[in-house]
This record gives sequence, structure tokens and C-alpha cells, in this order.
Amino acid sequence: MITSKQRSYLRSLANTMSPIFQVGKGGIEENFLKQVDDALEAREIIKISVLGNSDYGAREASDIICEELGCEGVQAIGNKIVLYRKSKKNPKIEIPR
Repeated sequence: MITSKQRSYLRSLANTMSPIFQVGKGGIEENFLKQVDDALEAREIIKISVLGNSDYGAREASDIICEELGCEGVQAIGNKIVLYRKSKKNPKIEIPR
């Protein structure tokens, strides 16, 4: 679990990022989760866009993905979500204590 100070720091890192995935009418399937899992391992923090034709809202999609992959939902605003998980092999982001 991350603290509010750590969450704030991660939000500042994600502020300039562009979404690298989209949740659309296909929903959250196994293949999508595998790609997100790989991206989290490589980047540690990612931004995902939830399209209007999706069956999920941003918060709901964030909760489902976090439950499946064991990551932290940093932010869910509008149709964008930010996810964080520390890399097991090559940690890059040093979050404050």
C-alpha cells in the first residue's frame, strides 16, 4: 500500500505521460492483462485510457486491473487511469518514504 505522499509523487511523474493502452468495447481480457503486466514490469508506471464505448468506468477498470495484477491504482480521473507496480527485476523509480 502506498501513502498519500508517495501517490502524489507518482501522480507528478504520470502527469506528462501519454496513455499506452486503451480499454474499449473488448473489455479487460487475458491478453490485455498480459500486455499491461509486461508494461508494468518494464516501466513501473503506466497510463491507460478508458474509451466511452467500454463497459467499465475508469475507477472500475482500475480496480479490476489492480486486483488481477497486484498493482496500485495511483489515479483515476475522467477517462484516464494511472497504475504503478515496482519492477521485480529492474526497479527504476525511487518513491519517497
